[in-house]
Amino acid sequence: MTADSPTLRELVPEQALRRLELTIVRRLDGLLQGDHLGLVPGPGSELAESREYRPGEDDVRRMDWNVTARTTVPHVRQPVADRELETWVLVDMSASMDFGTVRMEKRDLAVAMTAAVGFLTERTGNRVGAQVIHGGRVRRFPARNGRAALLALLRTLLHTPRSAAGGPAGPTLAAAIEGLHRTTRRRGLAVVVSDFLDGLPPVGAEPGASPSWERPLRRLSARHQVLAVEVVDPRELELPNVGLLSVVDPETGRRRDVPTANRKFRERYAAAAAGQRTVIRDAVRRAGAGHLVLRTDRDWLRDIARFVAGQHRAVHRVAAPQAPSPQPGDTA
Repeated sequence: MTADSPTLRELVPEQALRRLELTIVRRLDGLLQGDHLGLVPGPGSELAESREYRPGEDDVRRMDWNVTARTTVPHVRQPVADRELETWVLVDMSASMDFGTVRMEKRDLAVAMTAAVGFLTERTGNRVGAQVIHGGRVRRFPARNGRAALLALLRTLLHTPRSAAGGPAGPTLAAAIEGLHRTTRRRGLAVVVSDFLDGLPPVGAEPGASPSWERPLRRLSARHQVLAVEVVDPRELELPNVGLLSVVDPETGRRRDVPTANRKFRERYAAAAAGQRTVIRDAVRRAGAGHLVLRTDRDWLRDIARFVAGQHRAVHRVAAPQAPSPQPGDTA
């Protein structure tokens, strides 16, 4: 983590929120395309520059007849992302997110990611809305534009109380994603911020078993661009050797003593944790969503920047003209 990465405690005052905005924009602005800022580049519908037509890949309805006539070579117009984008953030603030063993808790990263999405999209007049899983229900914040609405949303998230261990069971992540799909009619960007531990197949389940939230996430991806932000703490991946450790399940309140001094136990724990992350990664990929992993022990802004840069490189590779395949009789 660097000094530029604020913690939740530093975000509470109004002055710190302004600092967070400047930090996000300064470190991420230069990586984003053009005037439209976004974490996931998309096809959009506004016309931009022209390029040569590729048979079988391009829609003939986007043919640029003026350029085609001037060059005598078929050209199509390349679109850029819409200016009036509607972004929805589904924020998991359930009990499992009230966990952290280093500088930040997982809920800190959830708020920080919401801030990053909001600050990067509202600057061009786009609307940002949120649905928050907390306290046994999903609270909905209508999509609005403007900095004031975004700051009000962030203040609400910052002051959301911690969930009591073993408290009332709320909607599952699968149900919350399905609800987001039903209530967002206009196409746009949907960001799901969670640890994605809810609904995972039990350890030792048959190979190929999928999480309960995979199908709703796939349906959401059919209508929107979807970014799944997985929030992880290092102690969820491996246990330190600290002797007999008393752990509490934040969702159910159940307590158990685990022998962390046992090397084989620690290895089994790490293997099971790695298996869970593989299941999450594969399920997100099958659902057609982008996948960003944020860890509480790393610089979250740097991880976001790397993800954005990788997304844009992938888009440029797809859009780059492909060299024609060599034909019989061609010479070197």
